[in-house]
Amino acid sequence: MTLTTRDIDATDLTPLLAMNNRAIPAVNLLDEAELLDLVSMAHAAVIVVDDEAPEEPLGLVVTLAAGNDYESENYRWFEERGGDFLYVDRIVVAEGMRGRGLGQLLYERVFAEAELAGLTEVTCEVNLDPPNPGSLAFHDRLGFVQLGEQVTKGGSVTVALLSAPVFPASSLPEPS
Repeated sequence: MTLTTRDIDATDLTPLLAMNNRAIPAVNLLDEAELLDLVSMAHAAVIVVDDEAPEEPLGLVVTLAAGNDYESENYRWFEERGGDFLYVDRIVVAEGMRGRGLGQLLYERVFAEAELAGLTEVTCEVNLDPPNPGSLAFHDRLGFVQLGEQVTKGGSVTVALLSAPVFPASSLPEPS
């Protein structure tokens, strides 16, 4: 299996929507129009595929730069804080493919995109309640630190707001 990343194209939207919605509550539910809107405003919208089956996305990441008119409570928190960041709106790895380095590969691309754009940090949030300890540990290994937390979605979700400095993507730690 040879894994590569590439930009999302229109043919990817249906399988990506299904992958996204299977990952709830780690990410929020999207319909097709919402996914299309998100991808259209993204700084980078990237999938990871096996070169032998490039039409079958195995993971995705969608990022937004500062200055977008995006209504996500978590994105707004980083906007209000200020800075030149690249916000990871969502990263999803297909069930059965987790723990194989796909998230690492996607984040290498995120950090490369941020570095290329001259940005100083990558930001994201991870659920504390409902808990997502696997994602917290993953982001900790990548050098993310918690800047704050907030309650969202009418009090039903609490998130940790995380940041990592942009450094050459090749210097990301190896997956464990």
